[in-house]
Amino acid sequence: MMNKGLLATVNSDDPAYFDGYVNENYLETAQALNLSKDDIYQLAKNSFIGSFLNEDEKKDMLNKVDDYYEKNK
Repeated sequence: MMNKGLLATVNSDDPAYFDGYVNENYLETAQALNLSKDDIYQLAKNSFIGSFLNEDEKKDMLNKVDDYYEKNK
């Protein structure tokens, strides 16, 4: 989906009921699809881009994702 330009994200949906927490969902998705660090980085950014946060909050969170990625390449 990402290769087609879609704003794909990885999420959790009612983790207590479905037993799927976001970190586990990222790990399982990365393993199942053989995703790279760059793919995971883009998925994390997409989650904030597609969120209902206001633009200032989005910018702040995207900067944090960028900073983390740069420090952990």
